[in-house]
Amino acid sequence: MEENSETQNSTEHLPKSDGEFDPKTMRKTRPGIKRLIMILTVLSSFILGFPFLLKTIGIYRSPLPFHDIDSLSSTLQSNPLHIPCRFQVIYLGFDAEKKIDAQKLGFMISEQMTKFIGGDPVCGGCGKDYTVSVTVDSGNVCNQNLNGGDSCFWRCGMIDLSVNLNGNDEGTDEMFHSILSRIENCESSGGKVYSVVVVNKEDDDVDGVRVVVGKYRHAWLVGKVEEMGAVSSIANVFVKFFMNGGKEEGISKNEFMPVGADGRVVLSFSLLNANPQDWIYDWDFRKIDEDLLAPVVEALAPIANVTVESQVLYHTPKSSFSYWDAKLSSYVFRTKDLPFFVNSNEWHLDTSIAAGGRSKVLQFVVYVPSAEECPLQLQLPSGKMSTTNGFISPMWGGVIVWNPPRCFRSSKSMQPQKHTLTSEDLEELLEVSLGQLRQLFGLKSNNLYVGESGMSSVLSSERGFTEWELDALSRQHACFNLHSCATTLGSLSRLVQSLPRMIIKDEIGKQVKFSLEAANLAQTNASCGMYEASAVSSRQARALAEDAFFHPSIMSISYYSFEHCFAVYTPFFLPVALHVILASAKEWRRYKQERMKYFTWISKTKAE
Repeated sequence: MEENSETQNSTEHLPKSDGEFDPKTMRKTRPGIKRLIMILTVLSSFILGFPFLLKTIGIYRSPLPFHDIDSLSSTLQSNPLHIPCRFQVIYLGFDAEKKIDAQKLGFMISEQMTKFIGGDPVCGGCGKDYTVSVTVDSGNVCNQNLNGGDSCFWRCGMIDLSVNLNGNDEGTDEMFHSILSRIENCESSGGKVYSVVVVNKEDDDVDGVRVVVGKYRHAWLVGKVEEMGAVSSIANVFVKFFMNGGKEEGISKNEFMPVGADGRVVLSFSLLNANPQDWIYDWDFRKIDEDLLAPVVEALAPIANVTVESQVLYHTPKSSFSYWDAKLSSYVFRTKDLPFFVNSNEWHLDTSIAAGGRSKVLQFVVYVPSAEECPLQLQLPSGKMSTTNGFISPMWGGVIVWNPPRCFRSSKSMQPQKHTLTSEDLEELLEVSLGQLRQLFGLKSNNLYVGESGMSSVLSSERGFTEWELDALSRQHACFNLHSCATTLGSLSRLVQSLPRMIIKDEIGKQVKFSLEAANLAQTNASCGMYEASAVSSRQARALAEDAFFHPSIMSISYYSFEHCFAVYTPFFLPVALHVILASAKEWRRYKQERMKYFTWISKTKAE
């Protein structure tokens, strides 16, 4: 009985028979997790490797000061660049008994200047940021207005009125320069003070008022003139010459100057022998460069980095036709033929080594015609012959036709004769070339101006540009460079923000930063009246902005869109990743099912 009871108790915890076990819904052993661990390990490696994949295909982008770029653009658009100017008028030789109100004269001159300037001041001009000081020096009586500080005033009694001012203009100019040079120490105008000296003195040789503008920063009016009557002439000289640089239309911010984006200009001089079988001409250009062009390069240094080169070419005929004029006894080509004069197929002028990158090359061509069309002269639309026998092409350069002294070839000589241009010929050619260079910069080539005040004579400088012309060019160049810098940086900012995958290296970020610093420095220098410093800083700002925009890394093919990146890497990783994900899901589902079978069997066992 005891054995039967023990056997019965031991079998109570087991299924009564195998017929009650269903292998489809139950299992007696716990499911293994090795397969699940293996598949999850593979899936985890894919998940953990995804950030590394994004890191390897990521694009480095140096942070750019977008806010500063937008601030620069908005500032230049809302507040055009106005550079303060300091003007001074000195009245000499007027009646001391008359009580002349210097302050009233200064106010009248300022009002007249405002009328000449107009209501919309141009960028790069003085705008409304200028002051006019007036001094009436009548010998024993000195009347001055207090506008600008004592250090900027004319000291009365500094000139002897008995001096003849209608004789030697060069001597008079140097005399006024020696007297007025100390005024240029005026700190409030950055050392730039423009003066007009009005001399009330009768002269039998001159009718009316004679106006002469010196090569420095002063002009003088000589003649029988009243104090109030000279107001219009004085304002005209201030605005037309000292503000606008002698330009009738003034300074425009949209006017493009012949300076490269990198701030460099190459003056390329070429001597072209149309037919070397007739004659061959050469020149000693090194002497020209050292003696005559060096002062011009130095004068333009604040505006551009100027370099000079030369070459002599042969077999360079022109493309246009000329006809024989019996009355003039010469061949003539007209202005309508000028677009076809330059023979781009035969004139290999673009051989400059110095003009790399974005430098600007200005071509100055001296064309020596062949014996078949010599002498060759240019006929103007008025029917007159050109005195310079040359012409310019804006933003390209100029051409001068130089006829040899003897326009025939000796029939006895089988070999062409070789000649060298004389010093006199070189000086004449260079004088014409400098006139063409002045025209390319927007200035007049001659020194005579006709305005409301009559004929004005302007003294020429041995540097090719007077100081007040260089000041106007510096202001204009600073304005143009700042607007160009802001436009380039704005385009770069919009481009970078529109392409999230664009590479932005640290070098580009530094160039943008330095460009903004140079632009701010140019505006600061301009506000202080430092024209040359403002032009130099603005030139650096524009060059750095251009370097950043045209950086080689920006032109790389790596800044594709994210959709393009997804399309490139999907064929490599999607098939494998899809199989791993599906296998993981399938294995997880199988493990849950097998685990459920085991728990079903356990629960059934406990229930029995």
